Amino acid sequence: MSQVDDYIERFSPEVQIRLKELRDFIKSEVPEAEEKIAYGMPSYHLKGALVYFGAFKNHFGFFPTASGIKAFEQELAPFITGKGTLSFPLDKPFPWEVLRKVIRFKKEENLTKTGKTSRAKKKDP
Repeated sequence: MSQVDDYIERFSPEVQIRLKELRDFIKSEVPEAEEKIAYGMPSYHLKGALVYFGAFKNHFGFFPTASGIKAFEQELAPFITGKGTLSFPLDKPFPWEVLRKVIRFKKEENLTKTGKTSRAKKKDP
């Protein structure tokens, strides 16, 4: 059993179903991404962070970082709750088409990076 499975199993059966749907959707869009736990929630990485997601008391959170939101700001406006944060009600369907666009955008963005990252800017001690 993976750490992501452990994360999902902490929730009610209804929330588990929705988390599994979201997980399967992300994996279908980026099957080559590495799945792991980061910041205490499931995350997907391919040449850098793609997206994170989680369940909370009153909503699901989806975190495509600031660039993923900025690229689709108008479509995502009803769900934006922070610079890199989207919030979805527990009892409403996920907006699959716009999530697909965001995930594909993040994948393309990561795959076309020039290799410069914040780590590359750090000076050696």
